[in-house]
Amino acid sequence: MTIKQLTSAIIEAACDLWRRGDIVAIPTETVYGLAADAEQDAAVAKIFTVKGRPQFNPLILHVSSLEQLADYVEVTPLLTKAAAAFWPGPLTLVLKRKSGAKLSYLVTAGLDSVAVRLPAHPIAQELIQAYGKPLAAPSANKSNSISPTSAEDVAASLGNDVPLIIDGGQTRIGLESTIVDLTSETSTILRPGGVTFEDLNKVFGQMRYAEVGAAITAPGMLKRHYAPSIPMRLNVLEKQANEVMLGFGNVEGDLNLSEQGDLGEAAANLFRMMRLLDNPVNRAIAVAPIPYWGLGIAINDRLSRAATREI
Repeated sequence: MTIKQLTSAIIEAACDLWRRGDIVAIPTETVYGLAADAEQDAAVAKIFTVKGRPQFNPLILHVSSLEQLADYVEVTPLLTKAAAAFWPGPLTLVLKRKSGAKLSYLVTAGLDSVAVRLPAHPIAQELIQAYGKPLAAPSANKSNSISPTSAEDVAASLGNDVPLIIDGGQTRIGLESTIVDLTSETSTILRPGGVTFEDLNKVFGQMRYAEVGAAITAPGMLKRHYAPSIPMRLNVLEKQANEVMLGFGNVEGDLNLSEQGDLGEAAANLFRMMRLLDNPVNRAIAVAPIPYWGLGIAINDRLSRAATREI
């Protein structure tokens, strides 16, 4: 395992690893991704093996342009409209897979749809452009554990299983992308994330959320996900003995997601602070209430999945 800053030599090293069917951890604006050539079955299978990820859980296809994407999905007016409004950025779209597309069915978990996005991080863009093909990339951590927001987080979670980690610094958003299903007439939010419900409504009209227990058609829909090694209690105003407290706004804690009550700052800090408090000497992590609006919806989604004991 090697952590490297981006240079022309490292770009070529990453592309060489991908051509040979290996994996590379890369930064995006949301969280770090564990990337492989999306057309190679063995390469994509390595992602699942290294993460310990169930193969019924689809991956996200990362592209460098809408033109590149046209070889893999059915391009519709709604896709073009969404791309113009939100790409590059933290929005993943579930689209109909194009017949005959050279895409590993492991990426889509055998479904006829595929989740795709165009990341905004300049390093991610440069790497995908240099490789010339889409990359399949879930978060670069062990399955169901806290998502990585730095190169050091990736190393701590996956260690020597990843031959190259490209350091892009701390991620800007710190939460995974919003996922919207565009495969039917009604646009549905499958996972809240870096693009808010309010912003989506401005482009798509009235949105709706997927029903609880809906079939898994995109990443981030498992009941338990993003979880620390110790239990979490949510909507807590005062911690108990042997607990550590993750505060917000005026609710103080051992760490505070945002003393000013800024949801953007809280989102960026969430996974990093969860990692800092995730210590087996503590009985649990207590978390202050987070408002249910804007990015708070995505933050509460991650916290509820982290806190549940259901699989």
